[in-house]
Amino acid sequence: MAQELWWASPSFWRKTAIWVTGFSFVVLIFLTFDTVKQITAGSPRVPAYSVINQRIDYVFDEKRNFQVPVVGPEEPLFGQKLSEAEAATLVNHGKLTTQAKNCMNCHTLLGNGSYYAPDLTKSWLDPSWGSKEVREQSMVEFLMDPTDKLHNAVGRRMPNLGITEAEARATVAFLKWMASIDTNGFPANFKPIDQADAPEPATAEPVADAAPVQQ
Repeated sequence: MAQELWWASPSFWRKTAIWVTGFSFVVLIFLTFDTVKQITAGSPRVPAYSVINQRIDYVFDEKRNFQVPVVGPEEPLFGQKLSEAEAATLVNHGKLTTQAKNCMNCHTLLGNGSYYAPDLTKSWLDPSWGSKEVREQSMVEFLMDPTDKLHNAVGRRMPNLGITEAEARATVAFLKWMASIDTNGFPANFKPIDQADAPEPATAEPVADAAPVQQ
């Protein structure tokens, strides 16, 4: 009887499968911890919640060849500067509101969700709100009752979800914070609201290079 080749032995492949599985598990653990570090608010690619106290713009980066978020001068949300703890509370309230109202049933956030309605990743910078001077109040009023608003009059319409003013303001804070996340140019070809008096990109603070994440 011919001797069995080592590379054809069931025992060899059994041991190989065990070693490959173990190695893959270790790599997965490492990548998990690294990913958590990368997506944590306050990291180079995901600004701290207090970024809602500053201007957020979206400009073309020639080196990276796509648009990137740029953190500009102080421009507090609703005209009120918040501490890091206060900003975190407000943004988290907004995030919970988007979850409670099932926004992802129609919209996408950071590319995740349904593609029935517009992606909300950079909706804070959407020029359809009008000028930046009226944007905040326009967004709050729209969220509280979108049924009679001009840009909800045709096509796919957003229903009245019964969002309170407090929930609407928190949601706007969440959307502003989300607009500051570096998503490697996502969404592509997005034209941000006109902020002509914003500083030149060279003097602003760009968010560091990174891949898109879900926060």
